[in-house]
Amino acid sequence: MKKVASLRYGVIFKKAFSQPDIFTAFAQDFLGITLNIDHVETEKSFDPVIGKVDSRFDLFAEDKTNRIIVDIQHVRSSDHYDRFLHYHCVALLEQVANAKNYCPNLKVFTIVVLTSGDRHKTDMATIDFDPKDRAGNPLGEIAHKILYLCPKYVSDETPEPYRQWLLAIQDSLDEEVDESLYDNQYIRRIFKLIERDLISPQELARMKDEYNLEEAQQQKYQAGRQEEKRAIAKSLLDVLDIQQIASKTGLTMAEVESLKR
Repeated sequence: MKKVASLRYGVIFKKAFSQPDIFTAFAQDFLGITLNIDHVETEKSFDPVIGKVDSRFDLFAEDKTNRIIVDIQHVRSSDHYDRFLHYHCVALLEQVANAKNYCPNLKVFTIVVLTSGDRHKTDMATIDFDPKDRAGNPLGEIAHKILYLCPKYVSDETPEPYRQWLLAIQDSLDEEVDESLYDNQYIRRIFKLIERDLISPQELARMKDEYNLEEAQQQKYQAGRQEEKRAIAKSLLDVLDIQQIASKTGLTMAEVESLKR
């Protein structure tokens, strides 16, 4: 087993996937298109700002026909589907000013990696912008696409080549990987890049900062969820008994009893 830094951390994910050949292999396997990328930007933003919000892309790359964005999010949030849809639209709108019409020069593909999982518990979900006829057949007019990846839900039913990438990301989260499970040369390179002994003091400091920020955000999220449960329980006090309310909300019977008092 190899000791590695977790890919949950943005600083580590960017260290690995900002390598042009690794970025290209990853994006090609998920998008099914040929890419020619020789440079990957991190913390990319546009100047002037699009849509009055300074959106920043974790990883951003272009070739002559495609604009590829990869973002990673570890802390669960209620708006990540909408947030990354906004990011995707920003990458589209930025092109309009220099285009002859409303057809952007570059096709935009956004890949979102949700390392902490998602309430829908699916390994991959897609927003496909191509118009469909009444029978659901695509018209082949618009190629732009968003992929939401959840490594936590990778399974034997996840098809290759997606499965090995998602499994590798998920495998790293406990900071230990079994290299023998992977024959993908780019994944093996990732494990080498994020080997624990090769993490710099600066990267380690940023990991600690990210951990503390995630912990604070998670506590805030859990507090909000608890308050939501309490509000639901209060609305049911005149309808259901304490045991039923506790069962439906996830609160303890003592917590429900205190609300009744």
